Amino acid sequence: MRTSAPGSRNLGFTLLELLVVMAIVAMASAGVGFALRDTSQVQLDRDAQRLGALLETARARSRVSGLPVRWRPTSTGFRFDGLPATESGAPSLPQAWLDPDTAVVGAPVLLLGPDPIIGPQQVVLVSRSQPAREVRLSTDGVRPFSLQPIRP
Repeated sequence: MRTSAPGSRNLGFTLLELLVVMAIVAMASAGVGFALRDTSQVQLDRDAQRLGALLETARARSRVSGLPVRWRPTSTGFRFDGLPATESGAPSLPQAWLDPDTAVVGAPVLLLGPDPIIGPQQVVLVSRSQPAREVRLSTDGVRPFSLQPIRP
């Protein structure tokens, strides 16, 4: 047990106090890092996942109806040719991106059926404000459309 002389002061911090402060700083840094995630990549991934689900829906509808369905990009989004409209005349599937910053590279046209096996197809989505951000959505013709990494 250490005793100090009357009138003298201990200067400094204990190891435990330093460890507690370092843990608090580490947790705060991690919280800030998660809060500042790159939203453009998240939005692009979300649009790609949604498009994959829409393509699979159109593919299934094409097989059920026996009608060929084509997907193609437009200047403001995309459209499905061959799907019947709803009773009100509106398109049966959405035709716009969730994020207006999303665009398609090139002008691919995807044939989604009516055959159960389609040829290998892909579409590359890009962020208009950050063209280096790309996501590839592809199928081998048998499996569903899925996100594929783009290697530089």
